[in-house]
Amino acid sequence: MRVAFAGTPEFAAAALAAIHAAGYTVPLVLTQPDRPAGRGMKLTPSPVKQLALAHGMDVAQPQGLKLDGRYADDAAAARAALEAAAPDVLVVAAYGLILPRWVLTLPRLGCLNIHASLLPRWRGAAPIHRAIEAGDAETGITIMQMDEGLDTGAMLAAGREPIRPADTTGTLHDRLAALGATMIVQALADAAAARLIATPQPAAGVTYAHKIAKAEAAIDWALPAAVIERRVRAFDPFPGASFDCGGETVKLWQARCRPDVQAPPGRVVHADATRLTVACGDGGLDLLQLQRPGGKRVPAAAFTQARPDLPGSDLASH
Repeated sequence: MRVAFAGTPEFAAAALAAIHAAGYTVPLVLTQPDRPAGRGMKLTPSPVKQLALAHGMDVAQPQGLKLDGRYADDAAAARAALEAAAPDVLVVAAYGLILPRWVLTLPRLGCLNIHASLLPRWRGAAPIHRAIEAGDAETGITIMQMDEGLDTGAMLAAGREPIRPADTTGTLHDRLAALGATMIVQALADAAAARLIATPQPAAGVTYAHKIAKAEAAIDWALPAAVIERRVRAFDPFPGASFDCGGETVKLWQARCRPDVQAPPGRVVHADATRLTVACGDGGLDLLQLQRPGGKRVPAAAFTQARPDLPGSDLASH
């Protein structure tokens, strides 16, 4: 079976690596154009492109796929490349472009999407972040037959993954990427044998995982401590939860709830070599790992040592 692939980040690269390792022919890989990255903002190929080129796969990087859109020439070239590749199926994982109807209908078996949630919960761009932020006990992977809606296609397979109390988006991402890679290889085998059963998504339980905005990073100390703690984990590694401290934007990477704290939100109620505690709208937080601008992630003791003005200060007033 000829398996074309469309994806961009590490999550997708894990699936492409598994498909290649399983022995499938991958005649074409679609991925996002190279982007500036790193301190030097050097044009850098996506993880999927790097993997594809390492294995001698043909790569196309259209800026758009709408034949009548702004990047119509790119779309026409991509269509010609896909038609020449003659895939039986197109596997899609965190690609980053909306697939128009001509793409969805081109492969004989259509397009299979690896989505990082248990649909219909958390359709959309940031399902891992939003599951942690919401305090979900579990999430997973859904293999879906793509249609023209936003993650609305019929479900072909689902695998569950518990969300651990200390999970960040980074740690959960890695487990889900591995699960998705395993599941797509099995789904391709089932597709080849006509064993896939499509189940429509239920109408109940639909939620949307909207893209993470940088503005969400700012900590609102008036929120309950449990909500802030979940956001700290959800926004690790990006964009990182942050707060203003003496004119500096400090990132908070790890925190622990303290239900016994009662003080105005944002008040630093304890700051010494043992702990740094800030009051919230309900309870408080021990700030365990922080990062000053241009610095590294450090434990609270190192942070408080450099800021003797912290005890009794009001972070909410900055």
